[in-house]
Amino acid sequence: MTTTVVRRIGRFLLPLATSLVLLLVIWTLFLRLFPQIGPRVGKTPSDVWAYLVTSAGAPTARQAIFDDLVITLGDAASGFVAGMLGAIGVAALFVLYSAVRQTFMPVAMLLRSVPLVALSPIVVLIFGRGTAGVTVLAAIVVFFPALVMIMTGLSEAPRQAMELVTAYGGTRWTRLRMVAVPAALPSVFAAARVSVPGALIGALLGEWLGSGTGLGASLVRAIPMFQYNRLWASIVVVTVVSVLLYAIVGVIENVVLARFGPNAGS
Repeated sequence: MTTTVVRRIGRFLLPLATSLVLLLVIWTLFLRLFPQIGPRVGKTPSDVWAYLVTSAGAPTARQAIFDDLVITLGDAASGFVAGMLGAIGVAALFVLYSAVRQTFMPVAMLLRSVPLVALSPIVVLIFGRGTAGVTVLAAIVVFFPALVMIMTGLSEAPRQAMELVTAYGGTRWTRLRMVAVPAALPSVFAAARVSVPGALIGALLGEWLGSGTGLGASLVRAIPMFQYNRLWASIVVVTVVSVLLYAIVGVIENVVLARFGPNAGS
């Protein structure tokens, strides 16, 4: 990688690392400001570290959480891919055909306004309580924000470049492929970054309300069973994984845009 790319990646990762440190500080201060929570319920970062790393039962506890995490990551990955592909395809149709956009965009926004918890029973009824239902819920979380962001990126393609392709006999699909898609790469990657945590949230909710497996279900089961160490540890693991995935997408974004983006080479 060139020095420019490394600098871009560094500028992206530094605020992310700072945010993680700040989150630890807020977590610790919160427990100190609200002592009524008590050490039985409120676990500190050191408590979570001991539970996952240094205690005698850490290997067993860590393995149980990671087993659930693998299920959740699989559900989130399938939802992420389905949601992003759907958003890219629908955004392309909406940009190319204004009649389709005017007809279906209000429907999409109406569906977006329905709370996911309200949609969950319908999704479970149609797709069942297995992986399909969880995937659909995760895809719904990803789809709508990604659709808006990608549509915006495709719509902001340089007009002069679009007209030049048309002057040489290019079709609307040619204009989309040669001009709009490269111009929309920043928006696509921005949508992907936002969608990674969204896919995890959708998967957790789907597992809680639908499949009964993965971290989403174990988080809910931990509360009535008074497994607060496992509850806090699971939350920390999900948060760290979400940030890591966000960072990975951001690093890929910086590498790709440095080579193929609208401002490549700058």
